[in-house]
Amino acid sequence: MAHIDVLTGRPIGTVDRRIFGSVAEHLGRCVDGGVFEAGSPGGLRADVLAAVRDLGVTNVRWPLGAAPGAEEPGRFGTGEFLGWCEVAAVEPVLGFNMDTGTLDEALAWLEYCNGSGDSHWARRRQADGHARPFGVRYWGLGHQMHRRRTAAEYVTEASRWASALKRLDPGIQLISSGRTGMDDWDRDVIDGLARHVDMHGIRLYTGSADYWSNLLAPHYAERALSVAGALIDRARYLQHVEHEIAVACDEWNVWYRTEDGKLEERYSLADALAVATWLNVFVRQSWTVRMANQARLVNALAPIVTSADGLFSQAIYHPFRLMAAACEQVAVDTYTDSGAHIHHDRPGDRWPHRVGDLGLFQRLDVAATADPGRSRLTLSVVNRDPRRSIRTRIRLLDASATGVMGVHEVTGDSPDTVNSFTRPDAISVRNAKREVDGEHVDIAFSPHSFTVLEMQLALPGTATRAAPPRPRAG
Repeated sequence: MAHIDVLTGRPIGTVDRRIFGSVAEHLGRCVDGGVFEAGSPGGLRADVLAAVRDLGVTNVRWPLGAAPGAEEPGRFGTGEFLGWCEVAAVEPVLGFNMDTGTLDEALAWLEYCNGSGDSHWARRRQADGHARPFGVRYWGLGHQMHRRRTAAEYVTEASRWASALKRLDPGIQLISSGRTGMDDWDRDVIDGLARHVDMHGIRLYTGSADYWSNLLAPHYAERALSVAGALIDRARYLQHVEHEIAVACDEWNVWYRTEDGKLEERYSLADALAVATWLNVFVRQSWTVRMANQARLVNALAPIVTSADGLFSQAIYHPFRLMAAACEQVAVDTYTDSGAHIHHDRPGDRWPHRVGDLGLFQRLDVAATADPGRSRLTLSVVNRDPRRSIRTRIRLLDASATGVMGVHEVTGDSPDTVNSFTRPDAISVRNAKREVDGEHVDIAFSPHSFTVLEMQLALPGTATRAAPPRPRAG
């Protein structure tokens, strides 16, 4: 029997709700035919809005294009995007154009979005029908700037931009443009911008047609996040920087099939298990990760796929929704003994991420979160074994389970199963409840599955009356 040991009294990080973010941009059918559709009320698709709310997305990143008032691609520009964010109840994250844009344009965008005085751009926003400031807090200093500048050039320019932008609005949070978190570029940018930024942004994709390579590749992201966090700690220490600097994984996903400009990837159950592992990684690295944005929201590398007549949820929709709904505030420590898989990296995969040197991989990938009072516990478990159910004993080393445990399992007939318009529920969520009582819980995790367990806790020496359950989305 496998074992998962949980220490609710040993926190390893604080889970920021902004790790459940996404991206929208004019790419393929992400906006036109996705978020926006002419003929819908206000141009916004009601079915997409409902799916986004159900998904539990907390923030959406949008790249700024032309200067305020100038022509942006299509009929859906920044003003429309910010209005959509209000309706969808998500926080906007905007990215300044440091490639072809100017600092004057960036300052104009900031004043247009956040200005409350009698300035030209605040009046322009009001004339566009938005009386109140949007109050956008998070702003990226360019995107993929390593393609266009040396690190030294970017640091010089971004420092100048950051100083001017924060003089105009001291309340904003700035995100630097990193690479993978492990590159010389990341080291040099973190060192150069530590006094100016609040987060360092990195961009990572994983994916492989090989089952085990696909599921284990997110551990490269775990390594990269850890390295980026260490580089930040080093820079803060050496430069006596007192304010917190976090990591924003501001573009991530599974992607390895498409490269046609539309990026309408069709995701399998195996991909969903990889996404679930990504989310477990963000929980385990919550000591440094404060934001993450799965790219993208609709149609292009997306959990939601639309047609003129409706939509369906891809396989990757389900682990994201479950984690966004069930994750508690405090990441806590776990130990897993579930049998090991020896992995050898394969040459020729789309993403040359090496993970084989990380050693033996447990067949169960586990993350755990608890509320601050330790009255609730959420366990998220990926069974990566493609063929075997794994009987497991969950041992609560400093608490007892009590009451009714919620069991939510994402599974399908095989790792290659996909959802489609004709079979929208080939991969779905099975929900169950069971009584639990005591310091351990026995459960069998189905092959190639992702399971979220929600249980109520009683601590030693406290009454065993169950705490109120955490409200669930949807």
